[in-house]
Amino acid sequence: MLTMPRIASALALTIASLASTGLLADDARYNQISLRAEVNQEVAHDLMHVTLYTESQNGDPAKLAAEITNTLNQTLEQVRKVRGVSVKLGSRHSYPVYDDKGQKITAWRERAEVRLESADFARLSSLTGELLQKMKIGGMDFSIATDTRKTREDAMLKDAVNAFKARAQLATEALGGKDYKLVSLSLNTGGFQPPMAMRNFEAKGMAMMDSAPTPQIEAGTSQVTVSADGVIEVQMP
Repeated sequence: MLTMPRIASALALTIASLASTGLLADDARYNQISLRAEVNQEVAHDLMHVTLYTESQNGDPAKLAAEITNTLNQTLEQVRKVRGVSVKLGSRHSYPVYDDKGQKITAWRERAEVRLESADFARLSSLTGELLQKMKIGGMDFSIATDTRKTREDAMLKDAVNAFKARAQLATEALGGKDYKLVSLSLNTGGFQPPMAMRNFEAKGMAMMDSAPTPQIEAGTSQVTVSADGVIEVQMP
């Protein structure tokens, strides 16, 4: 059984311990600064994407669907013969066409898409020219392949950390500190890919299959970014 003097002593020790813990918590936030450093790099697009579509109209919806399906199947068969080009079906939808009064359905119209992708721009460009005999161009754009982006980001991580350290040193000197210690640091990746407008298509002397025009290619670049966000604690003299 504790006597009163011992209880008082234990309480005093507990209070002192809590006060010390609170003081350490306050110290941990003393002279802390949040900083951000960022490095950017323009990376050439190495993937080409083409969207083709077929569109038709017919008074018989069954015949219309069969016509669209036949065109899609022919396109898929042709693309699958070309190595290095991936293909998948895009959106497909139909809608009624009304008379001038907007009351009676006079026909049905249907549109279906095929989406192509390849790292071989010349091959996909030539294939697109061939397919334009039975399909229409819906759009063309370019992007950075996932593996390419990851490789570039990994290479930029060290630069981002060095940029953060340089900024931390500048902040320390500005405050008159003698040194700093790192409290926390997070590395983030991202980037900006500008919207790619649909290109114009011109014959460039590379015509194939009855002089079908071959698309002119300008892939462009996107900006890859790696940022370092962290907190430092400045050590004062």
